[in-house]
Amino acid sequence: MPGGLFITGTDTAAGKTVVARLIVRSLVADGVRVAVMKPVAAGSIMTPDGPRNEDALGLIADSNVNLPYATINPYCLAAPVAPHLAARDAGVTIELSRVQQHFKTLRAAADCVIVEGAGGWLAPLNDGEFIADLAAALELPVLLVVGLRLGCLNHALLTVAAIRQRRLLLAGWIGNHIDPGFARAPDNLATLERHIGMAPIAIVGHDPSGHWSARLPAGAVAALHSAMRKQLT
Repeated sequence: MPGGLFITGTDTAAGKTVVARLIVRSLVADGVRVAVMKPVAAGSIMTPDGPRNEDALGLIADSNVNLPYATINPYCLAAPVAPHLAARDAGVTIELSRVQQHFKTLRAAADCVIVEGAGGWLAPLNDGEFIADLAAALELPVLLVVGLRLGCLNHALLTVAAIRQRRLLLAGWIGNHIDPGFARAPDNLATLERHIGMAPIAIVGHDPSGHWSARLPAGAVAALHSAMRKQLT
């Protein structure tokens, strides 16, 4: 079984967590032992067990590999701002080597690890490294979540170009209807498919209640399995 997927988005509100959770649920339903990781989370709530990030907790709830919270979310930062600023506020420096060590623990305990990034592809982590560097350090295929709204063509195509420029593998992309009033969504999807050079693995419908479907369609799940078998070039 391959290592997993690194999920990034066109921007901070593209719906990475929605898609990541759907992927986790779908793989669990297929009998896969799925671990999750939110390496860096900016924005936390205080619980009896300490600070926790809501997105990380949602991923944990859907996964079926139980490991300590600090392994899944090694950097749980208080301020809901860019990761490098939240880390600066907390007096810490985000180190890729620390994330890599926790990832190895997760990888050893599961069939695959679904890793959700923070913000967009070039969200800074520290003075010299970005989410892109984190994806490269974990050596996972990258799945792009495209938030379907006005401006998504520019955001998506720039992100795809940046992923490929780093010689990282774009394993696929998923469109997320974050703007239900986006009338030209079909045209935008067709444009993205043509310029990215691959059809979307899935299109996620808008659900303002937050109660998303339990899993992706069978064809999308098969595409995910195929994507995870790909290796970095």
